[in-house]
Amino acid sequence: MKVIASLPRFLAGPSRASVSWLFLWCMASWLMPWYKVTPGITEAWFSSALGHSLAGRLWLLPLALAPCLLLLAQWRQWSWSARTSTGVFFAVAAWLIVQASLIGLHGTSPSMGAVFPLSTEGQTGLGWGGFISIIAMLGWLSEALADRGFCKGDRFASATIVFIVALLGLFVFFPIVKLSLMAFRSPDGLWSIAPFIERLTAQDLWRINCITAAPGRCGVVINSVTLGVLAATLSTLIGLGLALLVARTGFRFKRTLRAIAILPIITPPFVVGVALIVLFGRTGLVTTSIADWFGIVPTRWLYGMPGILMAQVLAFTPVTFLVLLGALEAINPSLEEASNTLGARPLTTFRKVTFPLLRPGLAAAFLLAFIESLSDFGNPLVLGGGFEVLSTKIFFAVVGARYDLGNAAALSLVLLVLTLTAFWLQARWVGRRSYITVTGRSDSGLAPALPKSIAWLTYGSVSLFILFTLGVYVIVMIGGFVNDIGRWDMTPTVRHLGTAFSVEWQQGSLQFYGSAWNSLKTTLLVSAIAAPLTTAIGILTAWLVARQNFMGKRQFEFGTMLSFAILGTVVGVYYVAAFNVPPVDITGTMAILIICFMFRNMPVGMRAGVAALAQIDRSMEEASQTLGATGARTFRQIVLPLVKPALFTAMVYSFVTAMTAVSAVIFLVSARHNMATAYIMGRVENGEYALAITYSTVLMIVMIICITAMSLIIGKRQLGRRKTEQPPVASHAAALP
Repeated sequence: MKVIASLPRFLAGPSRASVSWLFLWCMASWLMPWYKVTPGITEAWFSSALGHSLAGRLWLLPLALAPCLLLLAQWRQWSWSARTSTGVFFAVAAWLIVQASLIGLHGTSPSMGAVFPLSTEGQTGLGWGGFISIIAMLGWLSEALADRGFCKGDRFASATIVFIVALLGLFVFFPIVKLSLMAFRSPDGLWSIAPFIERLTAQDLWRINCITAAPGRCGVVINSVTLGVLAATLSTLIGLGLALLVARTGFRFKRTLRAIAILPIITPPFVVGVALIVLFGRTGLVTTSIADWFGIVPTRWLYGMPGILMAQVLAFTPVTFLVLLGALEAINPSLEEASNTLGARPLTTFRKVTFPLLRPGLAAAFLLAFIESLSDFGNPLVLGGGFEVLSTKIFFAVVGARYDLGNAAALSLVLLVLTLTAFWLQARWVGRRSYITVTGRSDSGLAPALPKSIAWLTYGSVSLFILFTLGVYVIVMIGGFVNDIGRWDMTPTVRHLGTAFSVEWQQGSLQFYGSAWNSLKTTLLVSAIAAPLTTAIGILTAWLVARQNFMGKRQFEFGTMLSFAILGTVVGVYYVAAFNVPPVDITGTMAILIICFMFRNMPVGMRAGVAALAQIDRSMEEASQTLGATGARTFRQIVLPLVKPALFTAMVYSFVTAMTAVSAVIFLVSARHNMATAYIMGRVENGEYALAITYSTVLMIVMIICITAMSLIIGKRQLGRRKTEQPPVASHAAALP
């Protein structure tokens, strides 16, 4: 009777959620399969953590008994529970990590085997019981922290921080640490610093023969940095020209120019390289025409740095254009007007006023293009020839004849250091100067016209870029609907479309027989799942950074941005090293593709959310909570409707990136879960250019349709007064005496 009488008090108040999490933990560790694969065990109960403990796997016993102990302590309200229950939790969590790290798939160390004899048989990856237990543990921890005043007792904020930190730890920091350790492992399996130094000082990485005129080529690192600097410089200059043309001239076709300039963003990475081969290859249209006109013998000049540089400039210029256009539009025109009023010439005003104010935008554009060049995988693979860069060398270290994960790890660390160095140099160049030009004062200034010399230079460079872009996309548009674009057999045909996407009506239903259907379905499904999840975690993280104050906030923000600093090629190798073995064995599944996209693209949604929240006064959220709304309800009904532009930006970027990414997923795709870019890469390697272009065209059309649908679903933010139906004038007149 005492037990029954104490249940209402036990289940009431703040402890209700804690009790629910503990019950879920108990059920997961007592009734659900703990391992992903459990040979020889058929009954569900015996496959749980408790069942394995009773069968001799005693290292799982603390994980099964801990929730019962915490549940009993909370029920009986023991005097020590408030002080030590969190300590018990962290001890169990630490043991979970230790036993998962020390007991692998094929056994464990002799010392561990002496304590737990069955551990020598090894253990497989976690199953549903293990994952749900971890989720319940984190949920209980968030409740315990909120009860202790974390985030001012806001349970929603506390739970969000705990779960995001756990996810970042598992899917960002854990792969980095694990792969970094692989760089110190010799081919014999021994741990030493000597293999790392040997890999890091290899001659093929750092030689400078191409600079000193010595026989041979430059090293891979020198090639990557040189290509990155050239691609970033040219992309930034052309992007600046496009931005100046749109923002500072009376050009009549600005919308068309924007559409053409942004088109490469939704283009799969291999398409540009294929189009360049068709145009400028040894038998390309431009190459053969020049050879006929001037009597020049065609060469393979395209394959190497020139071809990769052309493709990268075409691909990265839209990004620099968008960044610099925003920077130009944010400059207060009154400063330039003041300079002209004081007698400065237009060129002097541009050089001493406009250009210095563009420094943050120029630095950001250059950094983005440089990082994208380092991580670019598709263009060097198609157009590289004998020109090696870090991204392709890492790829062949993993998928080549010699599976050398240690060498791939060392190269990935070099790539990571180059990226972080670029971030540091950008911060140093921009400095701590103030670039604020928009204040609360009224502004009636008009942006001055460009100086004539710069205007003519801008028109010339932009015209060449637009013609080049149009030429590439003309090839893309017609290449999939002719017999063989590579050999200039221009006979119209839909044969390639049928090969990729053939559909037949049989037995009263549609049957999909094309070779590309499976990869397209997988790509759409993965992108459709990853985009909203990426948006959700990005906006939640932005809300925490912009609205919550908690211990470790700066470290939390750095951790969220770290995944953006890691290049796509490195992310793919990290995930192969971390999730190919227990405890989290998900390589070859669709889950690893979704997770990769989530944490690769999360910083974009986060920064968009932070920028949107910076324009919104937090008093509305405070008023909601003052009226009794919970943190979750305030976020759902107040914050989300106000950040719809950020939601749309994050959703579209995440979706497009998931549809067109190749550098990371090329390591993670499998025969069962193949992605569109991997399929296109296979066709390009086989010389089936027309089929690759056909698939890419279909992919671009699908993306445009999906982006339009997202715009309609998310809708627009409405901040002004809603239109209301006014009463008829006649009714007012009739009411007058």
